[in-house]
Amino acid sequence: MSRFYIILNPVAGKGNGAHVKPLIEKKLTELGVEHFIVETERVGHATVLARQAALEHFDVVVAAGGDGTVNEVINGLMQLKEQGKVPPVLGVIPVGRGNDFAFSMGIPVDVNESCTLLANDPQVRIDIGRVTSELFPDGLYFGNGVGVGFDTVVGFVAAKLPISGILSYLVAAIKTMFLYYNAPLIRLELDDQVIETNSLMLSIMNGRRLGGSFMLAPNSSHNDGKYDIVIIQGIPRSKMIAAMGMVMKGTHAAHPAVITTRSSKAKVTALNGTLPGHADGVTLCEEGHEISVEILPSALTLLTGRTS
Repeated sequence: MSRFYIILNPVAGKGNGAHVKPLIEKKLTELGVEHFIVETERVGHATVLARQAALEHFDVVVAAGGDGTVNEVINGLMQLKEQGKVPPVLGVIPVGRGNDFAFSMGIPVDVNESCTLLANDPQVRIDIGRVTSELFPDGLYFGNGVGVGFDTVVGFVAAKLPISGILSYLVAAIKTMFLYYNAPLIRLELDDQVIETNSLMLSIMNGRRLGGSFMLAPNSSHNDGKYDIVIIQGIPRSKMIAAMGMVMKGTHAAHPAVITTRSSKAKVTALNGTLPGHADGVTLCEEGHEISVEILPSALTLLTGRTS
């Protein structure tokens, strides 16, 4: 029988992590899952705990938190892989604010359902990304996506709001329209093309969704060795709300200011202006000049309801 190491972020989702802890324990016990729960105490702690779980021979390491917690666990597991070790299987119980990784990977937000998924043990290999930037010159791993520009600023604004969930991102997006509307000129180097354009927002997606409700890559696959790349060029502020509505529906590819393509690597350079960037919600830079991304095919095993 598999042994599960649950890494719970008690402050995820504005304290939702602590609230659902007894529900997780109850459900996993009912399902007969052998588990041990430990709470994170600081930023970066989940990465340390994930490595520790592997050393203690747990079969599955579960990130019970939001996208930031999942990202830390992914980094812990990938650091083990760097050392030539076979990392444990990754599981997720989404209890955060956006839960974009979980949504993209077909993991239900309901605690009972996500725990049941873990017990059923549906294993799938997934691609993992690696990004370098000013704040992470040695690289940071990510599971869902990298955002450069508008959506990064939305994340900065949402983190400061007293509300949580999708509403916080929607309010933050409206506020950001008055803070970040001049699209910098970028150079984007991909597998087989170079694009120079003004970019209000650039998304490099392994998953499907960012910001809790923005379906940037509705057809993205997490195990095809390619990123779905979306560039939203300069848009007048008067037309931003309409464009945002299209992104939420996943119909933005038809917009004349949108460029979509696919690639296994990407290097974005600011030719003028600067690049605010994030990976899975982790700040890569606030005023960066260069961000490079590569994909690592089938790098981890995930317990998920999605097969492609």
